[in-house]
Amino acid sequence: MSIDEASAQCDAVLTEVENAVIADRSFLETVLLGVLARGHVLLEDVPGTGKTLTARSMATALGLSFSRVQFTPDLLPSDVTGTHVFNERDRTFEFNEGPIFGNVVLADEINRAPPKTQSALLEAMEERQVTADGETRELPDPFFVIATQNPVEQEGTFALPEAQIDRFAVKASMGYPSYEGEAELLFRRADREERSPSVEPVLSPDRVRAVQRVPETVRVDEDLIMYMLDISRATRDDSRVAVGVSPRGAQRLFETARAQAVIEGREYVTPDIVKTIARPVLAHRLVLTADARVNDVEKREVIDSVLERVEVPTVD
Repeated sequence: MSIDEASAQCDAVLTEVENAVIADRSFLETVLLGVLARGHVLLEDVPGTGKTLTARSMATALGLSFSRVQFTPDLLPSDVTGTHVFNERDRTFEFNEGPIFGNVVLADEINRAPPKTQSALLEAMEERQVTADGETRELPDPFFVIATQNPVEQEGTFALPEAQIDRFAVKASMGYPSYEGEAELLFRRADREERSPSVEPVLSPDRVRAVQRVPETVRVDEDLIMYMLDISRATRDDSRVAVGVSPRGAQRLFETARAQAVIEGREYVTPDIVKTIARPVLAHRLVLTADARVNDVEKREVIDSVLERVEVPTVD
């Protein structure tokens, strides 16, 4: 598949999702960016903004299977991965797959799960496999997790460990819709027979896999690679940061830059592309110092200041 064809496919998916989800196209591009880069997406926003609808609509438009896990403090790892059940007829144990065996898995309110369950999800996200009762099983391909968390209510939650946060390729926030967008939501609700907007499949699992291979063909010049490396390393030298972007984070920046180039229909990565994706790809990976947290320093502010400090490569 060519870059132009892949870009057209991405545009068709975004257009279809826009029929159901009231959100900025840039937000939907960020979600698709995680899919294209073979990563996972973390959505952090207040309840009722459409995070679940976004995940379901994206899965439908991509032509992929969708499953949802509502995380609660009493959720067990087997509730996510699956468990063995005794078959009375055959007198044998059969494995019943859990909701993790889907192409698109919505981990709703992921920070409400206990650490043991989070660790089970961590294996699935990183290794794309699950281990249950000593047996390892491969997950479907494509596979990616869209996780949500509420940044306001923290009672009864378990903060995600930094190792798990680092597994998410991008982190995005929908925010409240515009005045016109919220009015559209109310008009939709006026007709009770049409409560859920419909989304039609645009791609198929085979087509999604084909599109995911296209970023590998995007050219990244040496000076752009060094530019992304300088940005990642500069976060580690910032006085407001206790733990900067990891080497894994630098790799994700490289991968998502190529994916963003495909979405834009470009055959090569530019500095503007790197700047566009730096905040959603890098900000959530930072661990701020205690002083920075007391002073209400935003992680995205740190990324913005790093982008201002690091010299941008010039085109010859």
